[in-house]
Amino acid sequence: MSQATSHRRKRPPKGGRGEGPARREGAEPSIDAAEIARFEALADTWWDPEGPMRPLHQMAPVRIGFVRDKAAAAYGREITADRPFAGLSLLDIGCGGGLMAEPMARLGFAVTAIDAAEKNIAVARHHAAQMGLTIDYRAEPVEAVAAARKQFDVVLALEVVEHVADLDAFFAAAVSAMKPGGLMVLSTLNRTAKAFALAIVGVEYVLGWLPRGTHDWRKFIQPAELAADLRHAGARAAEFAGISYNPLSGRWSITRDLGVNYFAVARKPA
Repeated sequence: MSQATSHRRKRPPKGGRGEGPARREGAEPSIDAAEIARFEALADTWWDPEGPMRPLHQMAPVRIGFVRDKAAAAYGREITADRPFAGLSLLDIGCGGGLMAEPMARLGFAVTAIDAAEKNIAVARHHAAQMGLTIDYRAEPVEAVAAARKQFDVVLALEVVEHVADLDAFFAAAVSAMKPGGLMVLSTLNRTAKAFALAIVGVEYVLGWLPRGTHDWRKFIQPAELAADLRHAGARAAEFAGISYNPLSGRWSITRDLGVNYFAVARKPA
């Protein structure tokens, strides 16, 4: 699955982030029931590189390389080593079918991967077993991790924040799950006209790479807003980097353009 400050809370002002999605009675604050249902309906397609998850499969080399390099720099690891991150723990929030959890486990991390959609977790567990990988998959929201006082060296939230119901609750829990001095890597979509044209009109309506309605432009978050959310939760955004698609080569790459997809790297004070 792809789970603050005055710019918006649970019910942002009109013209901002929208009225705020409904959630189930008694559910954890960041969980949007409609988003969970949408991704559960796609659960069986996670490992089909030509299916609805095709963009994530195409982005995989860039996402894996970016996380690997930032974690190596943060913890002084040599990426050419066998299992360079052995001894470090990683939490993958909104792990879906395990597209990032599996390569992180192969790199040596002790991976805990969570998703609020139980069908996603079932698919992820089955695929990891086929691959012979040990990953602690859990069908739970990030608030459950925070409540259990579990903390990790690295926390991932890739293509998640544009799908959550309450960003304040999400960031509070996600930062709580970081060890002091820990690293967080996020990726999401910027709330720009360019992102609306490419990520929604282009990807969902013209190319049909994703089902229509997968994204709500009003829930996209601008880098300054993301930095403020992280700061309010107790972490510091240290770096932003764009992720751009080249239609001629069919490849994604790291760029300076934050106008559509982008990464954010954050640190928690030691």
